[in-house]
Amino acid sequence: MRYFTAGESHGPRLTAIIEGVPAGLPLAAEDINVELKRRQGGYGRGGRMKIESDQVEITSGVRHGKTIGSPITLNVTNRDFKNWEQIMASHDVEDKVKSQRRLTKPRPGHADLVGGMKYDFEDLRNVLERSSARETTMRVAVGAVAKKLLHELGIEIANHVVKFGAFDLSSVLTEPLSVVKIQQTARQNDLSVVSTDKADEIRAYIDTIKKAGDTIGGVIEVRAEGLPAGLGSYVQYDRKLDAKIAYSVVSINAFKGVEFGIGFEAGGLPGSQVMDEILWNAETGYTRKTNHLGGFEGGMTNGEQIIVRGVMKPIPTLYKPLMSVDTESHEPYKASVERSDPTALPAAGVVMENVVATVLAQEICEKFSSDNFTELRKAVESYRARIKEF
Repeated sequence: MRYFTAGESHGPRLTAIIEGVPAGLPLAAEDINVELKRRQGGYGRGGRMKIESDQVEITSGVRHGKTIGSPITLNVTNRDFKNWEQIMASHDVEDKVKSQRRLTKPRPGHADLVGGMKYDFEDLRNVLERSSARETTMRVAVGAVAKKLLHELGIEIANHVVKFGAFDLSSVLTEPLSVVKIQQTARQNDLSVVSTDKADEIRAYIDTIKKAGDTIGGVIEVRAEGLPAGLGSYVQYDRKLDAKIAYSVVSINAFKGVEFGIGFEAGGLPGSQVMDEILWNAETGYTRKTNHLGGFEGGMTNGEQIIVRGVMKPIPTLYKPLMSVDTESHEPYKASVERSDPTALPAAGVVMENVVATVLAQEICEKFSSDNFTELRKAVESYRARIKEF
């Protein structure tokens, strides 16, 4: 299972093509639209979320509510394109049009300057339009298809925010946290937090940041349950599943780090407080006494809940812009301002959740290669039964 995305932030539409989804998987546009709506929510989002109300159009690969094994094409129309039709036209236009919304003042923290240098652009908008969080729309759309496949196999996934800037919420998580608990709590509030005790304080904090023209980052946690042990492999570095997840999470705009289980905390603890002791009983087979390693051993799932956290830096576009340099005159200037939210953590959590789901679905389709979903389900069930008897 592989996919590609295409489209610019202010272009006519965003597109994704997915290949390798088995035939016979139930799939409807609404399965995807639910996730797209979640991505556009959350406290701290800006004006464009009011302009755009993303709806997907499935133009291939699905017939009568089920996948047919051929490539799936997903399209999301950018409704704001009507205001950018000439500026983003694919055909040649007059110089006076080309000068409109031209960008020569790169924003610190964005791809503007380096991308312009790499591709030799005089107008850095060519970089901005693709290196935009808008691209994550299609990452979520693809993830929605992946989540549908996982759900049909009894695998569930969810995310919640554990740190909003200076607010660290991980300390309130004093009991085991199931995916169902996250779905019942974090999905029901605009901060995407499990505990709402400090919700009003967090919203006030975000408002203060916005008034100051600044932004905040944070930490998002994704958990997945129902995965069998043995996904991924130890035999080559590029087959380790936790490595694939880490790669995909850091590929999300503004994400700068990943950890599993207790993560970086393990570097300050003795091994006896890090390793997860192995247990066995006839009913469940092998389990672990703890889950400090976040469901991975040797690059493979061990049957425990997967716990992965991603660190998102503050959004680099600031309403109190930092200093930059004009690429034409080389004179110092305040960086250009496009659009900025004080934080996008709740929305970024939806992106991360769907990106992780995509990697997990890809791994399952690779291990249990099947042309149709019935065959895939039987292969997974047979494998689960075998390893339980090991």
